[in-house]
Amino acid sequence: MLIDTHCHLDAAEFDADRDNVAVQALQRGVSCMVIPAVARDNFDAVITLSNQYQHCAYALGVHPLYVDKASANDLETLKTYVQNNHPVAIGEIGLDYFVTNPRTNPENAARQIYFFTEQLKIAKQCNLPVLLHVRHAVDDILKTLRRYPVVGGIAHAFNGSFQQAEQFIALGFKLGFGGAMTYDRALKIRELATKLPLESLVLETDAPDIPPKWVGAEGRNSPLELPGIAQVLADLRRVNMAQVLDVTSANALKVLPKLAELCTPVKAAL
Repeated sequence: MLIDTHCHLDAAEFDADRDNVAVQALQRGVSCMVIPAVARDNFDAVITLSNQYQHCAYALGVHPLYVDKASANDLETLKTYVQNNHPVAIGEIGLDYFVTNPRTNPENAARQIYFFTEQLKIAKQCNLPVLLHVRHAVDDILKTLRRYPVVGGIAHAFNGSFQQAEQFIALGFKLGFGGAMTYDRALKIRELATKLPLESLVLETDAPDIPPKWVGAEGRNSPLELPGIAQVLADLRRVNMAQVLDVTSANALKVLPKLAELCTPVKAAL
């Protein structure tokens, strides 16, 4: 079974062929896709897609790159939506110091931390895992998680050190690996994918972003690429594909337990 733990199927890039992508992904063995929200404005969109496609689930949250347009009322709305709906996680939340350097824009960094911590509180209150956006901010993310612990979650598109990976794992997190791992030049990510315990890894596309090398840096990523990404992980670890599928899907279901009622085993067609 294949589970795409991070796929923005609601993105405009899929407006022309969303139905085909969803159906073809299932035909290729992608049993489940998790669609994370990024702002209050798309809470309803990800819920609607999850209702439309039975193999899709959703998470609700405010992405760090959207906090400048967010308000405290959005946090109250998030609480209400979580209480009245069935997200599998709070997400996509976290910190991004790549686009906005906290040294040159401390106000934005402080706002990111505020929204991150408030959403961690909601996750803890609702006993939900979180989907983390972590870019150039690993240490601050870890520090905040220790201060506001949650039941676990996924560090999406992980690109930290081995030591930082161990810290996430100790806090109950799985680590997301996707298209970036497929590039020969991504030496650090490929080493992590090879040496970290397979029981700590989950698969993702982050579609339409982070396309694998066979799509090309300017191409559109999609959940259709997940079987190929899984094969790269199997090749890097020198194990058979079946082991990668079994273990990574079990990892996803363990860290996102609400997925179990949605996922139906489907044979991957490579």
